[in-house]
Amino acid sequence: MPVSLSDVKRVAELARIEIDDREATAMLDQLSGIFSLIEQMQAVDASGIQPMAHARDMVARLRDDVATEPDQRTLFQSVAPQVEAGLYLVPKVIE
Repeated sequence: MPVSLSDVKRVAELARIEIDDREATAMLDQLSGIFSLIEQMQAVDASGIQPMAHARDMVARLRDDVATEPDQRTLFQSVAPQVEAGLYLVPKVIE
């Protein structure tokens, strides 16, 4: 995608960034380099390559999903003002 100097100045104006001709030319060179790199990357046939979740081949170490703390619900609900069917009852705030 070719970018012109007027495109760079227009984007700078839309972003409300003050940019002089020297900076606009430098930015044009950088953007042209980025867009040429993107074109090179899009030219590569990657149809048979599996997507990766991470740049390194890493495996997430997961622990077993088991309860490690004792169930203390009845103890905690014993000091609650109002409980019904194992749930805490709170006053209605929004009508």
